Amino acid sequence: MKTRHFCALVLGLAGLALGPAGAQGTAGTASQATPVPAWAYPVNPKDFKPHPDDGSVRRVPGSTAGYTLSQTRDRFLAPDWHPADHPLMPAVVAGGRKPDVYACGYCHRADGSGGPENANIAGLPESYIAQQMRDFRSGARRSSVPQRAPVMLKATLAKAITDEEIAIAATYFAAIAPVWNVRVVEAERVPATSVAGWVHADLKNGQTEALGERILEIADDPDSFELRDARARFTAYVPPGSVRRGQALVNGQVSGKTQACAACHGADLRGLGVAPPILGRSPSYMARQLFDFQNGNRTGTHAIQMKPVVDKLTPADITDIVAYLASVKPGSPGAVAVAQ
Repeated sequence: MKTRHFCALVLGLAGLALGPAGAQGTAGTASQATPVPAWAYPVNPKDFKPHPDDGSVRRVPGSTAGYTLSQTRDRFLAPDWHPADHPLMPAVVAGGRKPDVYACGYCHRADGSGGPENANIAGLPESYIAQQMRDFRSGARRSSVPQRAPVMLKATLAKAITDEEIAIAATYFAAIAPVWNVRVVEAERVPATSVAGWVHADLKNGQTEALGERILEIADDPDSFELRDARARFTAYVPPGSVRRGQALVNGQVSGKTQACAACHGADLRGLGVAPPILGRSPSYMARQLFDFQNGNRTGTHAIQMKPVVDKLTPADITDIVAYLASVKPGSPGAVAVAQ
């Protein structure tokens, strides 16, 4: 499978491709107060096309299941590669409801692990998941780059889904223990990439590029990720020193920047009340949320509490914070970033 086509299935909407997002530039939008970095909001290039389906049955490691590419691109089907890894999926998670309630397990995977293009929702509190759906429905939760297909589809789904379906899906995902699936590596140079399916993809051409102040989150096995394998793992390349700098910011040790995250998210950052757990999750996703809070695009009942917390953060601060948070396995004593 050619790398430029990998992850074409992500949301299956090559037709929504927009202009290319520069590696070090900003992503343009009309709904933000300040520019956001393009690395956090990957946008498909205009010539991006899905890899054609040849009808063959595809496989992933450790599974006896098989699906065609067309099946894995069906937004009303959550590929269930590893059924023993999660409880029985309810109907709204496994297949959704046509025409606009897409299968929750399609985007977020059967076990809620998600990917860099959306959220890992496994183990989040039921009340938090339900509130986010209500915020998407009301428009209180938006993206700083609203043209990205993952956000567009979420907003469409939120307007069509019933409160009962939300409750069923929230109960299901909240009961699943999250899996730490991101390895954080500090590096000055990284594999050359392009954007494919709203995520960064390794070109596999042996070339490298300077990382700069970005975070580059890449699937370790592009084919398994394309096939929506919930066991897919990722490497997040982060700037040298960012993990330790982020730890200081998270702990509130940098004067005049922000408060300690533990004040709301709990002493171990595993969540407290309405505040969700924030360790070991996709740094790309977490960065988008901090930029969205900063730009006033997340204004829900509880989200508004984050605005003063992020107001003074620079893009570099946000990069450092999410690098640290992603590097810590929930339940471990501290940062475990890998130096390169």
